[in-house]
Amino acid sequence: MQNYERKVTGFIKKHSLIREGDSILAAVSGGPDSLSLLYFLNKYKRLWDARIAAVCVDHMFRGEQSYEELLFVKKTCEKMGIPFYGERVNVQEILEESNTGLQEGARNVRYEIFAKVMKEEGFTKLAFGHHGDDQVETILMRMTRGSSGLLKGGIPVRRVFHGAEIIRPLLCLSKEEISVYCSDNGLEPRLDPSNEKLDYTRNRFRQKVLPFLKLENPQVHLKFQQFSEETAEDEEYLLAMAEEKMDSVITKTMDEAVIDIQGFRMMPLPLQRRMIHLILNYLYKERPSSLSSIHIQDVVAIIMKDSPSLSLDLPGNLKAIRSYNQCILTFDGRAEGTSDFCYTLNIGERIELPGQRAFALQKAENHSQEGDSVLFDKSRVAFPFRIRNRRPGDRIKVKGLNGTKKVKDIFIDEKIPVSHRDTWPVVEDNNGEILWLPKLKVSSLSCEEPSDINDCVRLIFSEQTSS
Repeated sequence: MQNYERKVTGFIKKHSLIREGDSILAAVSGGPDSLSLLYFLNKYKRLWDARIAAVCVDHMFRGEQSYEELLFVKKTCEKMGIPFYGERVNVQEILEESNTGLQEGARNVRYEIFAKVMKEEGFTKLAFGHHGDDQVETILMRMTRGSSGLLKGGIPVRRVFHGAEIIRPLLCLSKEEISVYCSDNGLEPRLDPSNEKLDYTRNRFRQKVLPFLKLENPQVHLKFQQFSEETAEDEEYLLAMAEEKMDSVITKTMDEAVIDIQGFRMMPLPLQRRMIHLILNYLYKERPSSLSSIHIQDVVAIIMKDSPSLSLDLPGNLKAIRSYNQCILTFDGRAEGTSDFCYTLNIGERIELPGQRAFALQKAENHSQEGDSVLFDKSRVAFPFRIRNRRPGDRIKVKGLNGTKKVKDIFIDEKIPVSHRDTWPVVEDNNGEILWLPKLKVSSLSCEEPSDINDCVRLIFSEQTSS
């Protein structure tokens, strides 16, 4: 058995990448990496009783040349007796419509086609020819950008993909070992000239940095692969711990997360960082490419500072707002549905507000307290009531105090987070007199023990909270 084959079969066994009866779709470009992988898988398919096929996507960036590479892969598959799936896509046209970067857009198109073929044909594994040199380049690039968590560990050996799994059996090999294997087995791969251009970051690492590292240690790719695997194991363990502890200090809603600062500060720093990482993954529908470990560190920093009021802008219009003993992560500093609102409420009616909140106004039937509610003498207030958000200059005649008090000052005194103040309901009557700030202050116009309950109305506030 050649050195290539011995190493790859051992790597596959170590990570259980291929199981008996698997159906494996190899992504093949015609280059030495993917071509050698296809040859190897076809040669050893009986070892796993596996079904092997190839898929090739022509992005049409290089015109006739890239089309000839697709035909080359097709012809190679015919010689090997391997099923072939090929598709040509004008990625440039797609990118012009979607305003996506070249490399990212091409990758998205490729993976959509891979997923489609796998689903339609029932493949269980999608095999890529990424090798050890690719791993070194990827880890260095991500560290340079400031990636954190699992990302800094580089290319994973395996990961879930549309109900199946992506595998990378060649991460144990160097580029040189792959070239020797191709030569020894009469394989004549096609070379992509764009791999030589220094316009691409990866090519600069490949041509400028990797040769220096290999001079220091010819087996550097194995050291980086070991680092990748150990990083993944450590990260999965710490993330599991962070997830287990997170519910005790973080409350999540659909578009917002509220962190209890006192509880968060009691967590070890490694868990703090990973809690923020988990929260960001939860809030972002699509994680921005510009998000890095620096942003996680910045969020932790404003939580650990003593200032009661701080804010931080994050990618994708997400804000981290420190307010007293809470830190709120929310988009644009406001939760969903926090635009200006004003609802009219008559006796016998019930209205619902965004955020699963509701008000009901009804004739009072008894003196007993009914949840979060306030009694008003009908002769002292004007109907209908209005439920709105705060406005500049709002003041309320607080029960038990002489004169009026600014609503703004009440929010500050009660330590209401800044991001919640614009959504806090303000109840006023038809004369514009503020009657109630639910859970905070009630107007002196309210009556606790009226002489005649039949002369009163009861205003009830309710809300549902999510954890």
